[in-house]
Amino acid sequence: MHQPISTLFCDVGGVMLTNGWDRAARRLACETFGLDGAEVDERHHLTFDAYEEGKLSLDAYLDRTVFYAPRAFSRQDFVDFMLARSRPLPAMLDYLRDVKARHGIKIVAVNNEGRELNVHRIRAFGLGCFIDAFVSSCFVHSRKPDADIFRLALDIAQAAPETSAYIDDRALFVEVAATLGIRGVVHVDAAATAKALEALGGFAAYCAPQPQMG
Repeated sequence: MHQPISTLFCDVGGVMLTNGWDRAARRLACETFGLDGAEVDERHHLTFDAYEEGKLSLDAYLDRTVFYAPRAFSRQDFVDFMLARSRPLPAMLDYLRDVKARHGIKIVAVNNEGRELNVHRIRAFGLGCFIDAFVSSCFVHSRKPDADIFRLALDIAQAAPETSAYIDDRALFVEVAATLGIRGVVHVDAAATAKALEALGGFAAYCAPQPQMG
């Protein structure tokens, strides 16, 4: 029988929000700004891992992928375009807020994202109001599918794998978490994810902290 979930690890892009800077967003950027899509895509793939791991700033990433040649548009225009690709996925955000309010469990984000995009998304969509910690690749210098990011998440949350669950829209990342004993749900939509989490044992009852005796 499954133990109730007391810590919920959750991806951000594709679960709570749209993906911030994915293939579709880059394609649209190339069309909007008149860039060579194939060249930008190649430069992106050679550079983006370092940006997501916090080893490059957004300016450095853009120097390598877009502004390696003179452009007719400004850097700020391009950054504004990047940030505007982020949209909320309201059904899942509402579900997670409700889970936090009703059960008081720990909710911890485990996501691959560059620092500037990540910070923008946390602040713009109020993620810090219900997420207890952000184990983001840019902060911890490790990225999925490396199992180390899930080990760090367990340590930071002080969570046991058997009372934890992980939500991600990518099956591979759920499979990697499972190698550490973390139950997982491949996210499709909020309703299906809620049903799957209940099948995994549901959520632990909220326990208010006990006052310390003097």
